[in-house]
Amino acid sequence: MRAAFYTLGCKVNQNETGALIRLFEQSGYTIVKNDEEADVYLVNSCTVTAGGDRKSRQWLRRAKRENPSAVTVLTGCYPQAFPEEAAQTTEADVITGSAARYSILNCIQQHLNSGEQIVEITPHQRGEAFEELPIENFEGHTRAFIKIEDGCDRQCAYCVIPRARGRVRSRSEQSILQEMQTLADAGYAECVLSGINLSSYGKDTGASLTALVEKAAQIKGLERIRLGSLEPDLMTDDDIQRLSKIDKFCPQFHLSLQSGCSATLRRMRRLYNAKEYETVVQKLRTAFGERCSFTTDVIVGFAGETEQEFAESLAFVEKIGFLKVHVFPYSHHRWHHWPTA
Repeated sequence: MRAAFYTLGCKVNQNETGALIRLFEQSGYTIVKNDEEADVYLVNSCTVTAGGDRKSRQWLRRAKRENPSAVTVLTGCYPQAFPEEAAQTTEADVITGSAARYSILNCIQQHLNSGEQIVEITPHQRGEAFEELPIENFEGHTRAFIKIEDGCDRQCAYCVIPRARGRVRSRSEQSILQEMQTLADAGYAECVLSGINLSSYGKDTGASLTALVEKAAQIKGLERIRLGSLEPDLMTDDDIQRLSKIDKFCPQFHLSLQSGCSATLRRMRRLYNAKEYETVVQKLRTAFGERCSFTTDVIVGFAGETEQEFAESLAFVEKIGFLKVHVFPYSHHRWHHWPTA
């Protein structure tokens, strides 16, 4: 059996696709490129932007048209966030969500046995455990990406992620460090710690992201440690000072912004204002010096944003001097389901 994968969205999605590839390989599948002939076509979907859902359906539609006998699978954030809508996706033979990933292979077998569409979307529950999906290699990458946290407890006005990913769930420190050692032994000198809301790592278990980095720095063979996207309001003075003393830590910060205008940030229900964000940046630059750099995400055209607010946000972005800015137009896609005030 041959399987092809198509991934949309964030680094966490890419990490999870890697873990799914490993599961399929362990079950005897041969993995092929997503434009090659296969027996199973799986799309790991994203629903953060308006285009994500459409791209998922288009890819499945093309795969089904070119390979009518193949099994098509829709999984990830789109069906998890909007299960009733996703269940109407006729292009998919199997539909699952962002939870219970181990069930995908069984769902495929159920479809092969019955010939019927299989929809199995497990709702997220308060108190659910972090789902372990370890990866032993990252083909085509010199860095290893390690998912250490899932879910988000925040209620930002524009974001459907809590609905798609559930509440914060942290991976055990022991499990993370064991995987990092395995990857270092396999020759990966650099690891990137990632999560849906990475700054909330340990909120549910009492662990600490900074303490984890300190322990990871002791791993033999691991030379560089990076962090994924961080929330500025959760970067404490203690964290900054402790991280600055770790030689293996790379101070390239993806510090989430979304807008450089405080009025817009209030409507977004972000938990900081522009001045507070700037203060965190200044503290990081003081602690790390010239080695320190910043990237970020910015939403333009958010509901109610005026020309003056846009200009204020643009001026703030220029003032900070980011190395790179990911700019997204606000999506009116379906967020009337997700209150903006």
